[in-house]
Amino acid sequence: MATEDAVHDNHRGTTDDVLVNITDYVLGLGQASEEAVETARYVLMDTLGVGMLALRFPECAKHIGPYVPNFSISLGARVPGTKYELDPVQAAFNIGVMIRWLDYNDTWLAAEWGHPSDNLGAILAVADYMSRQNRLHGKPPLTIRQLLERMVQAHEIQGVLALDNSLNRRGIDHVLFVKVASTAVATAMLGGNKEQVLNAVSNAWIDNGPLRTYRHAPNTGSRKSWAAGDATSRAVWLAFMALRDEMGYPNALTAPKWGFQDVVMGGKEIVLARPLASYVMENVLFKISFPAEFHAQTAVECAIQLHEQVAGRIDEIERIVITTHESAIRIIDKKGPLYNPADRDHCLQYMTAIGLLYGHLTADHYEDETAKDPRIDWLRERMEVIEDVQYSHDYLDPDKRSITNAVQVFFHDGSHTEKVVCEYPIGHRRRRAEGLPKIVEKFRANLATRFPQKRVDRIVGQCLDTQSLYEMGVDEFVQLFVI
Repeated sequence: MATEDAVHDNHRGTTDDVLVNITDYVLGLGQASEEAVETARYVLMDTLGVGMLALRFPECAKHIGPYVPNFSISLGARVPGTKYELDPVQAAFNIGVMIRWLDYNDTWLAAEWGHPSDNLGAILAVADYMSRQNRLHGKPPLTIRQLLERMVQAHEIQGVLALDNSLNRRGIDHVLFVKVASTAVATAMLGGNKEQVLNAVSNAWIDNGPLRTYRHAPNTGSRKSWAAGDATSRAVWLAFMALRDEMGYPNALTAPKWGFQDVVMGGKEIVLARPLASYVMENVLFKISFPAEFHAQTAVECAIQLHEQVAGRIDEIERIVITTHESAIRIIDKKGPLYNPADRDHCLQYMTAIGLLYGHLTADHYEDETAKDPRIDWLRERMEVIEDVQYSHDYLDPDKRSITNAVQVFFHDGSHTEKVVCEYPIGHRRRRAEGLPKIVEKFRANLATRFPQKRVDRIVGQCLDTQSLYEMGVDEFVQLFVI
């Protein structure tokens, strides 16, 4: 923490290294690995697909559209899956809400958790707006290849910040890292120079982030589903502010007493744990099989494996032991009543119970109709959640990055199932070959909830034609999703 002399010293000194490194990185487009760009193509499909699925749910759909009813602009940014054409700030909010609503997009797990594809809300809104403006002025649009490279950058900034900087332990939500990443990338996309990007990113840090209370008992609620949209829209707003040469704050992180490190982190230094490159996109986790908070993905997989052994003996169950890692216990180990879908999809016991009872898990299982099933809470009351310290260690090991859970069911007659252990979910990099075809299947199924079959076939076909997709204008691509 700062000394009194340091607090009153008005010399700014050099700009914080983290701000400089992020800025230099986003101004150096074209450095992403081919593996990262190819993975980003699947992230693009997966992220837009879950956004289309989310539009089925009225609680999501009510947030989509302009602030002012019936307001629209020409040559703005389109909102995929809708007829809306909005300014890029509000479009970023819309797209961000759709992406995040069902907790079904990609994931990054480290000291801080998050969902790097949340940044697509800002990136796609800005890219569509810029492409349409460019065509109006006789310039070429941004290509999907450029869009994917920007996605790699946003993933990298958010994910590398998450490696060693835990916001959750300070009660701050991870969407702050979304805001920082989206601000840097959006400002660079809009043509910001180094000073403007630095200014914008410093303001993103000074904004701080919302409290995590909306993700945890007793206040878990729907804000967790629109928080990323809020972060991405704010990022685009900050980017446009920077382009007007709004000033920045070179010591936003390190200023004694008043900087982010002293105010939020208790004096702990904000660090970039590795050089910014393509690491995060290459190792990102996909949610493929079901929309479960990622720390529970393998628990649900275990429960589904046990479904046939257990489903006919529910009333014979004495207890259920879920063995997990420390992060899962901290985030989603939840007892007592669950008040809404947002509460349920962040409850390890609820998700495990659904797997045992139904043998699968969909977004509809979080709705009130399924939650009325009395067997769910009956099973939850019989669940014991315990930590295996090795699971916790392997979760943080950069060479493993496992998300291990185990489930075992014990019956009143003394018998029990085997202890089913799952270390890596299907969306993990170690299971990439198995997972990628299933991402395409998921994408196709999600599109079918919004579009007729001919449109689905056209969109999927375009996304699978790699070279043609890379060369396609972003505005042409977004047009495929317009209602």
